[in-house]
Amino acid sequence: MTIRASKFTPEVLLSTPRRSAGIPNSDASKVLYSVSTYNFSEHAKSSEIRLLGVKSQQTGLITDAKGASEPLWLDDDTVVLLSEGEDGVTSVRVGCVQDFGKGSYEAGRIDGPVGNLKVVSTGNGTFGIAVTGKATPDGELYNPEKAEKPQSSGRLYAKPFVRHWDHYVTENRNTIFLGTLTKKGGKYKLSELTNALKDSGLESPIDPFGGTDNFDISINGLVFTAKDPELDPALHTKTNIYLLASKSFWSGLPKTLPKSFQIPIFNFEGASTSPVWDTKGTQIAFLSMKTDGYESDKNQVFVVSDYRTPGWVNHLWGTKDGKGLWDRSPQSISWGSKGQIYFTAEENGRVDLFTTVANTPGGPLPTKLVKGGTITSVHPLKNGEIFLSSTSLVENSLYTLVPSNYANETLAGQATYSIPLDDRIQTASLNTKYISSASRSGAMLGLSRNQIDEIRWPGANQDVDTEIHAWAVKPRDFDEKKKYPLAYLIHGGPQGAWTDSWSTRWNPAVFAEQGFVVICPNPTGSTGYGQDFVDAIQGQWGGLPYEDLVLGFDYIKDNLEYVDTDRAVALGASYGGYMMNWIQGHDLGRRFKALVTHDGVFSMTSQLASEELYFPFHDLKGPLWENPDAWAEWDPSRFADQWATPQLIIHSDLDYRLTMNEGLSAFNVLQTRGVESQLLTFPDENHWVLKPENSLMWHEVVLDWINGHVGLEKYTEAREKARKGAQSVDMVQHGGRA
Repeated sequence: MTIRASKFTPEVLLSTPRRSAGIPNSDASKVLYSVSTYNFSEHAKSSEIRLLGVKSQQTGLITDAKGASEPLWLDDDTVVLLSEGEDGVTSVRVGCVQDFGKGSYEAGRIDGPVGNLKVVSTGNGTFGIAVTGKATPDGELYNPEKAEKPQSSGRLYAKPFVRHWDHYVTENRNTIFLGTLTKKGGKYKLSELTNALKDSGLESPIDPFGGTDNFDISINGLVFTAKDPELDPALHTKTNIYLLASKSFWSGLPKTLPKSFQIPIFNFEGASTSPVWDTKGTQIAFLSMKTDGYESDKNQVFVVSDYRTPGWVNHLWGTKDGKGLWDRSPQSISWGSKGQIYFTAEENGRVDLFTTVANTPGGPLPTKLVKGGTITSVHPLKNGEIFLSSTSLVENSLYTLVPSNYANETLAGQATYSIPLDDRIQTASLNTKYISSASRSGAMLGLSRNQIDEIRWPGANQDVDTEIHAWAVKPRDFDEKKKYPLAYLIHGGPQGAWTDSWSTRWNPAVFAEQGFVVICPNPTGSTGYGQDFVDAIQGQWGGLPYEDLVLGFDYIKDNLEYVDTDRAVALGASYGGYMMNWIQGHDLGRRFKALVTHDGVFSMTSQLASEELYFPFHDLKGPLWENPDAWAEWDPSRFADQWATPQLIIHSDLDYRLTMNEGLSAFNVLQTRGVESQLLTFPDENHWVLKPENSLMWHEVVLDWINGHVGLEKYTEAREKARKGAQSVDMVQHGGRA
């Protein structure tokens, strides 16, 4: 099912079905995916697992059973997935893709909640299976539905973490459970599961965001990443790669399990991530950062050429100074069937696809294959083709295929996303083959690629020749002869970036459709423009990035005639929220009609209440007691006597990254000084606002605030008029094509 919107509103954004990355079968003739939809009239979320027939472009329902998730192929016709049951129990279900609803069966039952399903064929109708879940201190799977309730609510801690992201840390830890699916009598049966990390002191996946990217399985074993158990996790980012492998790995379960081996990475003391086996189960590739305590250091590529000699590790494109020859920071790794390695990496506001044909230290640097959009998933096929899932600023889900003869085509630097127009397909180049677009390249959502521009201006750093890149998003009915108010959106991180990607949080098109020209800049500290540009923000939180933004505002005023900078607002979350508070106390703050701070820093010293202390310690060049001047220099609260611009503050109770006190402090300053201000808070949200009803309220409050301060009609008033008029709905449902 898809939607067609008359206008892109917050309701359309939040009601649009969210399609997962596609999971192709061996030749990508069939694609599995999950899709979830929120219905505001019923205040309910529904989820489905569906099958796309690529040739017919028809989709069919696999299952809409509550709790069904994570479908994978066992072969071209057989699917395995997880299904949540009562009392926290998880069922592993297997069935034919053409008749899963009626013909599937329970291959086994797991006595607790698990996820991150992975399978690998071990031959003779047997598959190795891995899932992750919480384990109790004695190594057993933790089921909160069946766990004994403690008599006291007290918690006693002797070391960090006390709490992390949005929850208090308990004695139960993430772990990886292994087993086998064996076909007997025409049906698969799940074996007893083994806790691969029992008694190791290790935890994987790593909270709060670790998932399938934290481990991988092959015919010969398990490889995973885990925090170094000897180091304080609040002060260190160091993680290690561990290997459990043998020729009889799966046949030995559950009785025997090889001893884990820590793969050595000399002189690299940062986070190691994304371990991946090659298709033969012999080689392992992974990413590693050089610097401990710096979560935004550059990822560099390492390869173990033979799991039987895991101490021999190749550092691809390594240099003596440790910086590496390739000035990109890859985000993911995939192996091709002939030993090729594929990477996704940010570059100039996009997430592109790169490849290398050699895995030796002296091999050639990666070649760019596909220029995004933002590529979110890569599936190399046996025939040499590559199945991609991606998004863009106007496209919420696109599936494409890179041809097997890509080496014979000129790919570097070309735009390769495919643009579907109605029932015809217009392809920007011959490098990717269109498979499916969930939104018809945004047309179903009332969006168009014509709304997206890019602008650049000289940066503030006088030591190097920098150029600041920004995305510009315009209303769909844009008229260059008219003047539009400016919405200046500042990203978080600060080591992050606005990329050509879809989001249900801070989607620039939502603001553009209100009548703003939206500028999304990537100032000093942003990722995807070289590691030196990222590193330059250290000790400069309110320095170079702020100056880049001032220069950008001047550039917009002098060069974009259709932008009315006398009617400008600025908005930001996390570091972007910090920058709103910093701007408020400086000259740029007087050039805006209103500001919006979401989960921003008010006082630098309050970051000591955060969980990951290594973050401020690195960016401010040391702890507070060793470098108090640096902490004070970039503290927004020092300039509270200058706060004068109307400001909306948003902060939520479960934000343990930047605590609720930051929002309350900023709001209290504004109120005490008599500055027009509002405070929006959610007791059940963390650093992000995720629940659809809360997110809708967030959009209503933010849009009313900024619209009202630049002379646009308030969003809630316009919506009420539309509901009373002929256009009583923003979208109509229709089905059929993908």
